Amino acid sequence: MGKGSNVLRAKVGFGAVDILVILGGLLLALVVAGWSSAKSYFEKGRLQGMAEAAREISRGISSHYELEGQAVPESVAKALKAFDAVSRKRWNKRKGSTDPYHAQLWTVGDAIGEACWLKGHAAGIRRKAPAEGKIRVDLSLTELLQLSWLAHLGFQHMMPNYRGFEMHRFSGEEDAREGAKAVGKIEGVIPAKDRPFADLSVQFKNRQKLIGDWWQAVPDRLTA
Repeated sequence: MGKGSNVLRAKVGFGAVDILVILGGLLLALVVAGWSSAKSYFEKGRLQGMAEAAREISRGISSHYELEGQAVPESVAKALKAFDAVSRKRWNKRKGSTDPYHAQLWTVGDAIGEACWLKGHAAGIRRKAPAEGKIRVDLSLTELLQLSWLAHLGFQHMMPNYRGFEMHRFSGEEDAREGAKAVGKIEGVIPAKDRPFADLSVQFKNRQKLIGDWWQAVPDRLTA
């Protein structure tokens, strides 16, 4: 009985070790499966969070890039659609490589930024454009001063009852050329059909001839 009992105990002990090994393997597999499941769940939640954040950001700033009476710009809609497609896939990111989800988010941000810039640029052009029926001219301070006294003298001499002897002369050739340039700029923006003269170059040459005949004939001459 003693020998048989020892053999039986040995067999029972060997079976317990096997059971422990099996239980350990099952526990390890359960931990690995749980970790894999948790990682997959986390990754899925991360992607859903990024997609939702992209949509909410796009919706929040849509008033800054959507044109009146128009839907979302095609470039923005295309970028959002592409990100939605990417977020549905699983990517094995390599060490040192760019996260494909982040790369697509950059594309979305670039499309939104460009759409905002285009809308702002268009609004700026409209704001700078003159009202309908108006003509806008860019003049320097020097040109404004030249035109102001030229217009004043011209107005006086156009009045039948003007009897004054007010005189104003150019201080020199450069001053005269600046005045001619200012007048030419005004003439240049007059619509061709409304100009009192057919050829702008004729007016320009006439003024340049007056200047040349006076100062180039006698270089040291200042004013009359």
